Parts: sequence; structure tokens; C-alpha cells
Amino acid sequence: MTTATVKDLYPTRGATEVTVPRQDPVLWGAPDTPGPIAAAELHSYERDGFLAVDQLIGPDEVGIYRQELDRLVSDPAIRFDERSIVEPSSQEIRSVFEVHRISEVFARLVRDERVVGRARQILGSDVYVHQSRINVKPGFGASGFYWHSDFETWHAEDGLPNMRTVSVSIALTENHDTNGGLMIMPGSHRTFLGCAGETPKDNYKKSLQMQDAGTPSDGALTELAGEHGIKLFTGRPGSATWFDCNCMHGSGDNITPFPRSNVFIVFNSVENTAVEPFAAPVRRPEFIGARDFTPVR
Repeated sequence: MTTATVKDLYPTRGATEVTVPRQDPVLWGAPDTPGPIAAAELHSYERDGFLAVDQLIGPDEVGIYRQELDRLVSDPAIRFDERSIVEPSSQEIRSVFEVHRISEVFARLVRDERVVGRARQILGSDVYVHQSRINVKPGFGASGFYWHSDFETWHAEDGLPNMRTVSVSIALTENHDTNGGLMIMPGSHRTFLGCAGETPKDNYKKSLQMQDAGTPSDGALTELAGEHGIKLFTGRPGSATWFDCNCMHGSGDNITPFPRSNVFIVFNSVENTAVEPFAAPVRRPEFIGARDFTPVR
């Protein structure tokens, strides 16, 4: 299927910045759909665009995933794999993509009903993994991610037609209010911000280290923050944050001595599979935007 056969509900990467009201539901499943998320929590997710879970996985499990993360980032073969992104300044590994394919340990986490069950409940269908990665933010200078909507990138560069995608960030270290934690503008998921400027070819090679194309203007961010405010997420290892694909979010640098590492999984509905990019000359590699739409079982 090409973009010519799919209506573009969310224009972006044009001559000017545009705002479009959300055209899609936030919750795709029926309110009484059984699953791990309680009805009150679903209502909160629909309103705010995110859901915090104090303890998604237990301390023993955290230890297993933390050990696997440490193993991966210290493996020379992983370091030189194209799926690894390194910090420009320190040359330390910042992210490892497609981690559920590299590691059976993280593959089991993706299949865990506490994880995939919540994704199915929110998206109202079977789901597949659009993207997975481990993020490593060591202390003393690990850089952050500037404000952005994931859907803007996934729509423009990966070809996801609709906002039927949910992400989960699971903390593997303590998330303090000082070590570069996730920030989200509550309610921002109801407005799509189409960014100005064309997408360069192979933009991903730069954007995975520092966001450029798809970056909102200061004026637009000021208006969104003024309307919605900013929520900073903290939590112990094993806590998790689920958030809608169109939430405006970002994170600051980590200049503390305390590392911040997490595993990040993006679930997309099997009824929202990727077509050709809506605003990019070529697709991103499949380890960033999957083309294997096999449901998670």
C-alpha cells in the first residue's frame, strides 16, 4: 500500500508549521474491555495521554534486565552494530535498537502479558512492535532528547497512517527529578503539530543523536506548555510510563552522577500498519521502523 491510497490526516514537514486537531480516538478498545488497566486508569490515560505504573516489574526482574542491558552495552559486537547509537561527545552507547530481536531476555519482556496486555487494551487490537530499544543515560553529561511528538516522526518518516500506537518506558534505574527524566505535556496528545521544513535523506543518522527535522518551534512549544503544563516522571526501578504516540515530550541532559537507563517499547496496532513515508524521501531502516507486522504472541 502506498501513501497515495491512504488519506494524510496529519500534514507535516511543509513550508510552515501547522496545527491539526486529533482525528483519531485515544482509546481504541471498548471501555469495558478486560485487561490489566482499570477503568479509572483508562479514563486518566484518555484525558492526559499517559499512565504511570508504580511497579510494573519486580526488583528481581529489574536485576535481570539491568544485567542484560549492561551485557549488551559492553559487548564490542553490539557497539559496532548499526543498531547502536553512540553519544557524539563521550562515544559511549546511548541507545541500542531492535533490542527484542537482539536479546531473548528483552523478547520475553515484550511478550509479558503485563506489558503487551496493556497495549492491546489501549489500542483495541492485536499489536506488533514498531520499535524497541534500551536507552542508557550515564551520569556526567549524557544528552537529552528535545521536545517532539513521536507520531510526527513515525508518520512523516515511517508511514504510520493513524495515531494508534502506544509506548512504554520501563525504568531500570532510579528516575530522580534531576537525572534527565521523561517530561510530558498532559493533554498535548489531542493536537497534532505539523513541523516546518523538509526531511533530509537519511535523516535518522542525525536525528537519533540530536533532533532536527520534526522539531517544533519555540513559539508552538510555549503555547502548548502554557495550555497543558509539564509533568516530570520520577520513580523507582521497575516503574513504567505508558504514553500516547502524539504526546509532546522530551528529556533533559543528565549532569548528575546517577545513571538513568530504561527499556522502551513501541506497540502499534496490526490495523495501522506502515505504508510509505508521508513526508520523507525514503523509509527509515527496519530496526527503527518495523515492516514485520507479526502480532506479539
